[in-house]
Amino acid sequence: MEEVDSSRGFLKDVKRLVLKVGTAVVTRNDGRIALGRLGALCEQLKELNSQGYEIILVSSGAVGLGRQRLRYRKLVNSSFADLQKPQVELDGKACAAVGQNCLMALYDTLFSQLDVSSAQLLVTDNDFRDRDFRKQLGETMKSLLSLKVVPIFNENDAVSTRKAPYEDSSGIFWDNDSLAALLALELKADLLILLSDVDGLYSGPPSDPRSKLIHTYVKEKHQTEITFGDKSRVGRGGMTAKVKAAVNAAYAGIPVVITSGFAAGNISKVLQGQRIGTLFHQDAHLWAPVKEIDARGMAVAARESSRRLQAMTSEDRKKILLDVADALETNVKLINTENEADVSEAQQAGYEKSLISRLALKPGKITSLAKSIRVLANMEDPIGRVLKKTEVADGLVLEKTSSPLGVLLIVFESRPEALVQIASLAIRSGNGLLLKGGKEAKRSNAILHKIITEAIPESVGGKLIGLVTSREEIPDLLKHDDVIDLVIPRGSNKLVSQVKNSTKIPVLGHADGICHVYIDKSANMDMAKRIVLDAKIDYPAACNAMETLLVHNDLKSTAAFNDLVVELRTAGVTLYGGPRASVLLRIPEAHSFHHEYSSMACTVEFVDDVHAAIGHIHEHGSAHTDCVIAEDQEVVDAFLGKVDSAAVFHNASPRFCDGARFGLGAEVGISTSRIHARGPVGVEGLLTTRWILRGNGQIVDGDKGVTYTHKDLPIEP
Repeated sequence: MEEVDSSRGFLKDVKRLVLKVGTAVVTRNDGRIALGRLGALCEQLKELNSQGYEIILVSSGAVGLGRQRLRYRKLVNSSFADLQKPQVELDGKACAAVGQNCLMALYDTLFSQLDVSSAQLLVTDNDFRDRDFRKQLGETMKSLLSLKVVPIFNENDAVSTRKAPYEDSSGIFWDNDSLAALLALELKADLLILLSDVDGLYSGPPSDPRSKLIHTYVKEKHQTEITFGDKSRVGRGGMTAKVKAAVNAAYAGIPVVITSGFAAGNISKVLQGQRIGTLFHQDAHLWAPVKEIDARGMAVAARESSRRLQAMTSEDRKKILLDVADALETNVKLINTENEADVSEAQQAGYEKSLISRLALKPGKITSLAKSIRVLANMEDPIGRVLKKTEVADGLVLEKTSSPLGVLLIVFESRPEALVQIASLAIRSGNGLLLKGGKEAKRSNAILHKIITEAIPESVGGKLIGLVTSREEIPDLLKHDDVIDLVIPRGSNKLVSQVKNSTKIPVLGHADGICHVYIDKSANMDMAKRIVLDAKIDYPAACNAMETLLVHNDLKSTAAFNDLVVELRTAGVTLYGGPRASVLLRIPEAHSFHHEYSSMACTVEFVDDVHAAIGHIHEHGSAHTDCVIAEDQEVVDAFLGKVDSAAVFHNASPRFCDGARFGLGAEVGISTSRIHARGPVGVEGLLTTRWILRGNGQIVDGDKGVTYTHKDLPIEP
């Protein structure tokens, strides 16, 4: 669902609405009537009519419908010889006369089925020059609207004195967009909606991936920035005509929204104040500074700041991190207050307990985060390290060095501490950063971002780390593969999949955290009990918590295994079984082995041996973290060598799979990708390499200019 825009709150008070439907909405690409779309539109209008809205409809489409019908009649009545002759374009006036009859018959049929009455009103430009006409129009509208009749206007093209094909743009109105604007003013409407075949006004042609949707039009800003595409495929002026009409109406005091007539329910969404389409309002220039955010500009600013950060000395970069850690601890009370407000709102909204658990900053969390940042600050500087040094030829030395990736876009859900971890890693690795957190952590993220960016010196700039606050900005950011270098989504399978399917930018992350613990028959069962309980209970919502417990078949009737089951149940863990375990343990059968509970629940299943366990993990796992508990070295070697996961453990809880626990200082996430970085991604995962070649005048000259030595050189500490 689209977010409600606070600047559109006035739309909830609309009573009288003028709606203009363009030819591109009324007809399909082949010129035939878009019956399903028109039917859905009429259903929307019926609902609004029953809710007390006064609806005035301006509908195009008559000329197109008439042209289609007359072409068909002409074809039926033509001889073969007639068809060989050059075809003369049909008279637009005749098309309008025939098509208007068809259009109104269609509207009458559709509205009648919905128990709504409609009325036809055909007008010309000259009509509005007559004062008596305008007075009578107002009285007629008052009468029709009081009877809940939907008036349907169209320009009477059949008798209009305009030159065909609509070259004349003079007069009081010049097309149905300007007619709709004129009627909105004349009839004192509260709102004008212009339905189009695109989502609204774009900064360029909608087909251009670089174009972005403009949510609020500001004349002073946008009239010089917009590049219009082709005119409508069937109407008169397309978006250019709509914008002209919208600007005229808006600056005369009638708010206007241009939105898609193709999307279901868009009219109702506009009236609910949702942020769809493009809003035109006479006060829009007052909202623009805070409402219009240039996503690309944020990325460019982050890159520029990152270059200034990279140019600093290692000690200066270290000091920034230490200042961030101090600032977090100084403001811990304020952070907790904002976080508690987020948690309270989430509880009132009925969010799942697992999400609320991830959202809450537990006591001591800020202190723990500050400690991790200090560990990160005191690590070896990762930028500019010489990884390999080679003598290419005499006096020609090549160095492979570590280098920041550039600008990172991190999309994460729920966990506000992720913002702190990611921001500190970005600073340490010299990267620019754009962050988009979940709306449920809005207040926590805002205060954490403010504290961190205020600790960054002006010589670098707080724009090093940008906080994206609107969901609508993400699709725009995902288009900018020229200024954003890596996307890391942290959250649900759905989130990760959506991001991967929406961008050309490389994506690093994991979709699921389906972690397994396999207890072999050779396991020390006291150890197994401790590990399994920790793996499930320590933090059930974590992506490295155990979701499936695999048990060697020989253990199924042992007292030690029964004790483990009892302890899991006593701790409050709900058990689900595979086909074997559900029968033996008398527990519900799991609907799928590929399931991440993220709560106090897990799946149990029996397997014949380690090879069966490995096969199960490969078939149902997510390549995150998997663990074997065993004393038999052959079993251990088989498991560690063959399980193809980002992290594979022996006799240790999968909860250790964490950047801080690995000594990385922090992590931006855990990657199950096989390219670039895998497992917990710390500073090194946010770096790439550069090649630096130092010479003294050498040239290639067809490879005759030097004698290649390709000798490894020692790297100086």
